[in-house]
This record gives sequence, C-alpha cells and structure tokens, in this order.
Amino acid sequence: MADRLTVPGMPSLLTPSSAGLWRIDESAGAVTVSAEPRTDIFIDPSGDGVEAGGGPAPVLNAATLLGDLPPVGDFQFSARVTVEFASTFDAGVLLLWRDERCWGKLCFEFSPEAEPMIVSVICRGVADDANAFVVPDRTVWLRVSRIGRVYAYHASVDGTTWQLIRVFGFDGDPSGDRIGFAGQSPTGEGCSATFDQISFRPERLADLRDGS
Repeated sequence: MADRLTVPGMPSLLTPSSAGLWRIDESAGAVTVSAEPRTDIFIDPSGDGVEAGGGPAPVLNAATLLGDLPPVGDFQFSARVTVEFASTFDAGVLLLWRDERCWGKLCFEFSPEAEPMIVSVICRGVADDANAFVVPDRTVWLRVSRIGRVYAYHASVDGTTWQLIRVFGFDGDPSGDRIGFAGQSPTGEGCSATFDQISFRPERLADLRDGS
C-alpha cells in the first residue's frame, strides 16, 4: 500500500492510489497530481455495467487520493482547482467514493470544444455524465456537501458565490463514504491538477440554492 499523506485542510490522512503521482506543498496548502495517460474513473452506461454487454469496459485507473476515515455527519468539502488542460476530458476532481460501483465525481474538465467546464458524474452500477457550465479560466472552486443522506455539488468562479450543480443520493447508509481528490486524462498523455484553499467544515449547508 502506498504511504499515507497529510493534506492541509483535510480531516484525516489520505491514501494515494500511487504515491509517486501526488505532491504536497505544505507552505502553500496545496496538493498536485500528475495524471497519467489514458486514465479515468468511468463506467460507461452503454458498456458492460453490472452485467457483460459487449460495450466499453469500466475504466477505474485514475490517480486517486482518498481519506482513510469517512467523514461523520454533515460536512462541506471544498477546494480551488487549477488544471493544466491539454486533451479532451483532462480533469481535476473532487471524489466521493463508496466502492467501485458507487461513487461520484465533481470535475473541472476540458470539453470536446476545448473549453474548461464543470462536469458531474454519478455512478450507481453504471455512470451518468452531466455538463453544467463553461468556466472562462483554468481555475475554479468546487464543493461537495452532505446534508443528512443527500449530497450536493456546487461550483464557484470566485470562491464566494456558489452555483448548485446537482443534488443526489445513494442507496444505503452514507456513513462509510470517503472523500478526496482525483486526476484524469482519458484521451491524452497526462495532465497536472492542483488543489489548494482546501477546506473541510463539519457543518450542515443551510441552503442549497441561495449562493452560500
């Protein structure tokens, strides 16, 4: 198992899928991932999913950095994300993880039109894929919140006013769900993504839609 890492702002140690891909800058409160070529976390709904169907196979080889201890109760987990985009679907990701068939990604991703975009992906056996809005820069703020048994994704272009991306839930008890980071480069030769201004607040988000 790769060595566990301490990331400023996070509530527990985190375990990387590959320690050599993650770099911590404690003075800047930042963590940077070097995503490897042809890496992703995606289970195509047109593919085999839970049962073999002859379509695209699941891809679960992206670099991840996940907290060892699941958060307790309600929380707000956020970070500023900067990505050195090069190829379609390159992304820096806030990752919500239960197991290989149950997870969620909130992505700052390079679209097929070569535009930085907010994208969310939720997997319940197979994955969906939902585009939100284009970002006029290569930096954005992302946030994952838990409110009871429900999760909310938000994004912000200034770190102050938050736009709701989606609200969703998984079947079963969410108390074992882990949080962390990921970097992906599904079509390219790799990319770098940096997460800073990392914050974990064990507080309930009062309103999903008022920009707070």
